[in-house]
Amino acid sequence: MEGYLRADNWFQKIMRMKTFWFIFWALSFTYPIYRSMTRTLPPPLPIYYTVPEFSLTNEFNKPFGSKDLKGKFYIANFMFTSCPSSCPALMDKMDIIQKRIRGLGTKAAIVTFTVDPSTDTPEVLFKYARKRNTNPYIWNFLTGKQSDLEKIVIDGFKVPMGTKEAVTKKLEDKTITLMDIAHSDRVVLVDAEGKIRGYYSTGKVEMDRLMIDLGLLVNNSFSPKINQPKK
Repeated sequence: MEGYLRADNWFQKIMRMKTFWFIFWALSFTYPIYRSMTRTLPPPLPIYYTVPEFSLTNEFNKPFGSKDLKGKFYIANFMFTSCPSSCPALMDKMDIIQKRIRGLGTKAAIVTFTVDPSTDTPEVLFKYARKRNTNPYIWNFLTGKQSDLEKIVIDGFKVPMGTKEAVTKKLEDKTITLMDIAHSDRVVLVDAEGKIRGYYSTGKVEMDRLMIDLGLLVNNSFSPKINQPKK
């Protein structure tokens, strides 16, 4: 008795066709390319201001300023080492930022401006930075003349910077007086051309947004410019 041969169904016939496999592999290679070319890219970050050129003094008592930051993306923040209010929490966030940008190498930097230069000398800032185990290759602490700092902080970054004032606080059954300085606890994202691209609070959502925005700026700067209009 002859064996029964079952006729191939349509699926089996297609699988045996060379044309099917040619089309299959062609689509496998071209679809990702098509998706990358047609995907909707996030809108570019706004440009708020251009940071004016400045030169201050870092924790190593050496001149440091906009020339040293040229071509780098950096995150700026404002504090003072004897701050009794918001600075400790802010600097804890900056420690986390330092860890999160390690993968960017020297493309990204952190710049901390003191708002109390009379106290925060280079020596004080050096001890403070070492205590926090900051990486001096990417993180600089800057001080200088009061007038120079006010110019860059207030006029350049457009954030407040006050003077020392006595603040009374009640601690359990005691009332103590501390010296505080009004200043911004926001961090500022600056691109490689010295343009301010964002202001961020220190909440988790905002910190995540800062990291995303920094990544977009860095990636875009190293991506080939395609179909750019001629000037």
